[in-house]
Amino acid sequence: MVSQITRGIKISVLTFFEDSFYANQKLQYAFCYEITIENQSNSIVQLTSRHWEIFDALDTSKIVEGEGVVGKKPILQIGEKYTYRSGCLLSSPHGAMNGYFNMIDFNSSNRFSVIVPTFKLNSPFALN
Repeated sequence: MVSQITRGIKISVLTFFEDSFYANQKLQYAFCYEITIENQSNSIVQLTSRHWEIFDALDTSKIVEGEGVVGKKPILQIGEKYTYRSGCLLSSPHGAMNGYFNMIDFNSSNRFSVIVPTFKLNSPFALN
């Protein structure tokens, strides 16, 4: 697990290798990641959008941006946690992701970004 705190918001990430399969005559590796967002600040906050950079050892990097996470824009009370799972496909058994979440502080109406630390995506059979 990797974790990082930005402005009182703790991001923790666990990763899982799901499986490999062929799609369009190309081998794909499926990974799942579980992210926990913990509000350790003194304000109520809301996640509004996300930005990901996905690194694939055998392909070009990809940028993915969008509203919320898994279709939600969670509001976190002080001390509250929000956990979700998502995933990605790589053409390699090795890769990594990092990025940030855009948030709004309800006390001040200020917008800020919370860093998601780099986390590795590795299939266990490819490690030695």
